[in-house]
Amino acid sequence: MPRIFGFYRMQSRAKITLIAIIALLIVVSSVVFVQANSKLKPIYEVKTDKKIVALTFDISWGTNTPMPVIEILKDKKVKSTFFLSGPWVKQYPEIVKRIKEDGHEIGSHGYRHINLSNLSKTEIKEEVMKAHKNIKEVSGVDADLIRTPNGDYNNQVVEAIHECNYEVIQWGTDSLDWMNPGIKTIIDRVSKRVHPGDIILMHASDTCKQTTEALPVVIDNLKEQGYQFVTVSELLKEESKE
Repeated sequence: MPRIFGFYRMQSRAKITLIAIIALLIVVSSVVFVQANSKLKPIYEVKTDKKIVALTFDISWGTNTPMPVIEILKDKKVKSTFFLSGPWVKQYPEIVKRIKEDGHEIGSHGYRHINLSNLSKTEIKEEVMKAHKNIKEVSGVDADLIRTPNGDYNNQVVEAIHECNYEVIQWGTDSLDWMNPGIKTIIDRVSKRVHPGDIILMHASDTCKQTTEALPVVIDNLKEQGYQFVTVSELLKEESKE
């Protein structure tokens, strides 16, 4: 029976054209797939079955919030990772030294609070190393972890930071404390979204006015769920064991 419709009724030239288009689409799709999967990415969390999490704080502004946060962590016997901006470190060296003395990990939050993806590779490295210099001079720590300002990055940013011997750290759970959404909202977000190997984003800048009230409850809730707190570096070591 003759085929009225379909591939077999097409003229030879049309068949060749269709096959070529399909082949091209397959090639293009493969390239897009490879590019998407080869994009350099920061570390958001660590794959582990252990109920361990890293509680982290960014600081870029002020003195009113950092000390209460530090005191809460001391009272709760929790060690955290602090990502500190270069200028802030120089402005408030005593707070930086207290963070170190209490056994917390010190990382970098860059120098200027700008999107690094808008800079050249050379400029990115300059931002990273200027902050590194300040942190080293004030705390004696050779930081090797960085959380980029605004969490902004692209391939070039990650490459430049790696060339500075730093690892880029993001977060798996955002407390949204930087938005001051309400103490209950902060507590609920962290308590409900936390998972093994999680990196939790919080802030200790003065612009975050609800962090200090939410933090004790966040810590208590996570402990009740069976979580233990570690620094980011300790969390990364856990990944190497997997």
